[in-house]
Amino acid sequence: MALTLQEIEKAAEGISGEIVRTPVVPAARLSETLGCDLHLKLENLQYTGSFKDRGACWKLLNLAPEQSRYGVIAMSAGNHAQGVAYHAKRLGIPATIVMPEFAPFSKVERTRSYGAKVVQTGETIDASAQAARDIAEAENLALVHPYDDPFIIAGQGTIGLELMTDLRDADCVVVPIGGGGLISGIASAIKAINPTVEIVGVETELFPSMYQALHDMPPSSGGTTLADGIAVKSPGKLTRSIIKELVSDILLVDEASLETAVHYLVERQKIVAEGAGAAGVAALFAHPERFRGRRVTSIICGGNIDVRLLSGVLARGLIRDGRVVRLRIEIIDQPRQLARLSEVIGGAGGNIIEVYHQRLFADVPAKRADVDVVVETRNIEHVQEIISALHKAGFESRALSTRSVDGGF
Repeated sequence: MALTLQEIEKAAEGISGEIVRTPVVPAARLSETLGCDLHLKLENLQYTGSFKDRGACWKLLNLAPEQSRYGVIAMSAGNHAQGVAYHAKRLGIPATIVMPEFAPFSKVERTRSYGAKVVQTGETIDASAQAARDIAEAENLALVHPYDDPFIIAGQGTIGLELMTDLRDADCVVVPIGGGGLISGIASAIKAINPTVEIVGVETELFPSMYQALHDMPPSSGGTTLADGIAVKSPGKLTRSIIKELVSDILLVDEASLETAVHYLVERQKIVAEGAGAAGVAALFAHPERFRGRRVTSIICGGNIDVRLLSGVLARGLIRDGRVVRLRIEIIDQPRQLARLSEVIGGAGGNIIEVYHQRLFADVPAKRADVDVVVETRNIEHVQEIISALHKAGFESRALSTRSVDGGF
């Protein structure tokens, strides 16, 4: 059963001034690419970098005095941990956070920096969750669930209230789904204000837990996904009933679409999103016909992506777009061949980034050599121009890198 509008409005009043009132911004360049009128709700601008600030703050504000005195415990691999830790510190509530052993170093250290006691245990999320329940019982701590809690859902629902203030005439709102707390709150608020707005959820193909639960399918979640923030194997029971009532569709996205979304958000909109935060935009890339011609809002629910991971995603994106290519070129092993090769590539407008000269480990005759050249290019057409110029100059060459999206070389 959905939360009432009054419950969400009460949450909005309670957390006003305690969290960031995030903007809704038009995404003009992505709109041109996708064929829809896209707007982005920037929850990555919250203090801890995700929407989790809202629900955590409202839940903590509603603790009984005795619970606040003993303290709280939460289990999370990242964003919920930081939201609970940050607001618990502000409110003077002792906080213990159980994080799985595989949690990213950056998120563990950031959670500690907010003053929480961090316990890293469990090789899986389920194991960590059980550890949190055991500690809660042993130490009389209040467990702050990441999604299956009315106060958490109401806190997240304040995003829906803000959306209806800023963009009431939206046709569709696309929301990532992990356990379901975010979309349950948003859907409850929006549908109470404007029932004609369509709410669409997004999960990854590797973790389709809510989709499978609603379609009576056997669970199959597992694997490594860029969207680790929504990699939930066991969706909430309370959230499941709300989603069944108010959400019209759940779309699944693959890893290539997630990478493309993270990449294009940075490059074209100057917005940093983690994999889960970009899942809504990934759905637009994966299912463009579903949203073409419509006014769509996507929730950028988090921006806590590891810098090294982000750099890798951006580099891979350049390769997918044909703007960085690795060419294998066969040359005669004699003086000035590399110079000639460089002149041809430079003359065709390519910028050489790296060169790998292989004599011993290549399957070529003794008087020849393979040269692998990493080249910066304008686009896929430019790559073909460079290859043609090499062939014309007598250099046999081929592209080693391939595009995982929109075809290949």
